[in-house]
Amino acid sequence: MERSHRLRDIRSLSEQEIADLVKELGQPAFRAKQICEWLFAKQAGSFDEMTNIPKKLREQLAEHFTFATPTEAAKQVSHDGSRKYLLEFSDGTSVETVGMPSRGKLSVCVSTQAGCAMGCAFCATGMGGLKRSLTAREIVDQVIHVARDFDERVTSVVFMGQGEPFVNMDATIEALRMLNDPNGMAIGARHLTVSTCGVIPGIKRFAELPEQFTLAISLHSAIQSTRNKLMPGVKKYTLPRLHEAIQAYVEKTGRRPTYEFAMIDGVNDTNPEMEALIDFCQGTLCHVNLIPLNDTPNALLKPSPMKKVETLQKRLQMHGVEATIRNSRGSDIDAACGQLQQRLSAQQKA
Repeated sequence: MERSHRLRDIRSLSEQEIADLVKELGQPAFRAKQICEWLFAKQAGSFDEMTNIPKKLREQLAEHFTFATPTEAAKQVSHDGSRKYLLEFSDGTSVETVGMPSRGKLSVCVSTQAGCAMGCAFCATGMGGLKRSLTAREIVDQVIHVARDFDERVTSVVFMGQGEPFVNMDATIEALRMLNDPNGMAIGARHLTVSTCGVIPGIKRFAELPEQFTLAISLHSAIQSTRNKLMPGVKKYTLPRLHEAIQAYVEKTGRRPTYEFAMIDGVNDTNPEMEALIDFCQGTLCHVNLIPLNDTPNALLKPSPMKKVETLQKRLQMHGVEATIRNSRGSDIDAACGQLQQRLSAQQKA
């Protein structure tokens, strides 16, 4: 085990480095293309899978390199087909990932950090604080793990798991490009969505990217005092500044951002809150995703009654704002960020 930690992950090599390695090992040049195909197009998880590579060459590669893929510490399967995983990396850090099948398509929700420093009041992850940011490879490995477990091609990825993607910006962008790579997983840019709490420098940088990646903003209230209580980690990015940054993003990219709005009983589902949300959205290019809050055991915050969620959707639509109610997936398992990890920790302590 100790030795494998010292070996370099072969998937971190560039195509040129693989070509140089093959040459150094005295193998014909076409072997480099075969190895690259296994690593990037077929997403191999071991040298044994490389069936058209000679056994001796595979053994040579295994002496110098490894596959630092995460291990599955736990898995829960929902009645709706969703699967939630607790994946552990070689340093013992673990994150949660969700696979969501629907009508022949497979969507994956990935984490960008282990834990989170944002401290959102309704999020189980924030309770444990931030442990560390993930590498681009660790983000992509979550997608590969789900694809292999379902034995299906992943058609879309949402960066909505644990962590704030725009605090881990370089790795997030690199992961997006790896997932989008036509020689890799080849997931269309518009099917790759990044959700931010509203980190304005990240939104500005995201707008400059040439790819057509999709932006989602966790809004949860259009009244500053309420938002400060719900999302203390982004207090400094005030609503007027956030609104301005999003409008600049729309002008620059021409793409429609999504506002994520978790409906919380008695907190952000009151009439003044609804009016403020309508004012924030009206006359702008946006889509509002109304999300019934996950009903976490022992949580102080509870989901709004469905009648209120439906009322807000109708009011938004009446004012020309696109709004949908998100179908809650995996409600019978620990599907909300941080829940599965917390449950396992509690069981281990018991």
